[in-house]
Amino acid sequence: MASKTDVRTYPGFRALTILCLVILYAPLIVVTVYSFNASKSITVWEGVSLKWYAEVFTGAESAKFKQAAWNSFTIAIIAATMATAIATSAATAIVRGGRYKLRMLSFGLISLPLMVPEIVTAVATLIFFNAIGFTRGYLTILVAHIAFCIPFAYMPITARMQGIEDTFEQAAMDLYATRTQAFRRVLLPLMMPGIISGYLLAFIISLDDFIITNFVKGAGVETLPTAIFGSVKQGIKPNIMAISTMLLAVSVIMVTISYLVAKSDKNK
Repeated sequence: MASKTDVRTYPGFRALTILCLVILYAPLIVVTVYSFNASKSITVWEGVSLKWYAEVFTGAESAKFKQAAWNSFTIAIIAATMATAIATSAATAIVRGGRYKLRMLSFGLISLPLMVPEIVTAVATLIFFNAIGFTRGYLTILVAHIAFCIPFAYMPITARMQGIEDTFEQAAMDLYATRTQAFRRVLLPLMMPGIISGYLLAFIISLDDFIITNFVKGAGVETLPTAIFGSVKQGIKPNIMAISTMLLAVSVIMVTISYLVAKSDKNK
């Protein structure tokens, strides 16, 4: 048997890894640190303060950001729920549905949005809504988010389902369970870690999306990413860093929950 190669022994691997980590995380660290800066300037440090976090909730722009946050979180919750339900059904049909003529085509159609540039998806979605006369607003953002979140929810769900032997369901049906009962009482509980991971991933993708949202939103409807972009065009303010840090914290919490769910499932 061929021995495993330890990539850490390759020349330059450590330096390249450190460089990638710096490029990825240094900007996030800078934004987080300066969100606690007492100074209005983003280049001058005057001490630690929480006033910019307070301004997010009580400042002149607080009403705008509160409404944008409400839109972002409600859309993310609904979109993630719908996308996860559709992705679970699709994974069940593709993985457990046996061989059928359009099986690979169905898989390709679900996976395609992951490979298509997001700007192309945004333009296509905008053209579609205009073609059917769908007035842009909260609902168009929600529909667009449901559509592009489906493949992100589908990936962990189908990966989990592929790791579950169908003998569990066969054993349940041998004990006179119907196919529906076998799915609901046997397969679905075993799939739950993948479903939770898929939901959390879809939630984060929806919450953080800017490009598609910016194309399909109507006048006067903002989400947090678009509201932040609108404020940044007038100059980077410390309260924007505070909002960005809070969004980052939400993303970290979601990723941590997903990791803990996957880890607890492996330990069973």
